[in-house]
Amino acid sequence: MPMSVLRLRLALILLCAALTAAAAAPPAAAQSGGLFAPQIIVNDGSITGYEIAQRRRFLEAVGAPGNLDREAVERLIEDRLRLQAAAALGIRVTPEQIAEGMAEFAGRANLTADQFLAALAERGVAPETVRFFVEAGVAWREVIRLRFAARVAITETEIDRALSLTARSGAVRVLLSEILLPGSEEFIDRTAPLAERLSRTLQGEAAFAAAARDYSAAPSRERGGRLDWIPLDRIPSVVAAQILALSPGQVTRPIQIGDIIALFLLRGIEEGRSAAPESLAVEYAQFLIPGGRSPAALAEAERIRARVDRCDDLYGIARGLPDERLLRETRVQAQVPADIAMELARLDENEVSTALTRGDALVFLMLCGRTPAVEDGPSRDQIRARLVDQRLNAFSDGYMAELRADAHIVFR
Repeated sequence: MPMSVLRLRLALILLCAALTAAAAAPPAAAQSGGLFAPQIIVNDGSITGYEIAQRRRFLEAVGAPGNLDREAVERLIEDRLRLQAAAALGIRVTPEQIAEGMAEFAGRANLTADQFLAALAERGVAPETVRFFVEAGVAWREVIRLRFAARVAITETEIDRALSLTARSGAVRVLLSEILLPGSEEFIDRTAPLAERLSRTLQGEAAFAAAARDYSAAPSRERGGRLDWIPLDRIPSVVAAQILALSPGQVTRPIQIGDIIALFLLRGIEEGRSAAPESLAVEYAQFLIPGGRSPAALAEAERIRARVDRCDDLYGIARGLPDERLLRETRVQAQVPADIAMELARLDENEVSTALTRGDALVFLMLCGRTPAVEDGPSRDQIRARLVDQRLNAFSDGYMAELRADAHIVFR
């Protein structure tokens, strides 16, 4: 199998798994120095230099974007917290569960577990690293199930409403204003209380526009946060569910979208006469520019924007650069990460957004095209499962934030 195809498949595995399972690294070896010395203490557990190096290789092998050194550390810290939470509940992942998890991961790329491990081994990733990656994901699913499953009760009325929205969402357009606040770890202690206060106190478009100019980090702040009409079926479900519960002039609760906390004001809603396809396959490209939102990175983005007319032109821009600088993929609309989906929702074909960052890189995001994804309408059981997953994911995100806030983390 060509390596480029294999790497694409592995990248898809990582991106599909990132929202529901995180990785754990192999246990520290009994050595006192070098790569095997503890570099980070997480409560009563440690992370070694070897584990960090292995996680970085794993992320690089699957084409993960952003600052891989930072991502490796952040994911390993969360892995330790996941496994510690599982241990506190008496959860032990069996070898059979790990084997099933490995098969599930590999199967998403039409590979066997052995093929999957062999492909990563070619990039220097130890099999134990991958196995512990799976173990953390399996353990965390059990944690969330035990703690929160009893609190997730989906009613028949909710299923009816979801089916109704699915049937007509392609015909609905919404007119929104936005306030986007930094929601990454270094900012969230300040911005989360601000988002809660704005959500409770803002009433009406004028007040929201003034707050957007004062606080929003989005380019739309200059317009008071005002956006143009957006088809509802392009908006991530976590956002659409709140918007559809609003009347014009009302504001959503704070919504975590990647490293952003978002608030939306509904200015208008319009239902067309005929529905568009229920879901879309979206093709898009991400080109990473070092420097975050620095003036130099933004200036480079403008230079690139002037040189490219379509996604294919980005290959010329990326020629000679590391492979991870350019990622191009096609996904069903519902599988697009929420922060990317919100940006793509505003774009027409071959248009560009530079509103997002990944680690220390500015994301030059380009919409390559939209294609109807032919699929049957969901059944009631599928709708129920989807709603359960959405609610459990929300509990999962909140519980991880709680664990991190309470954790004792020391960098050596």
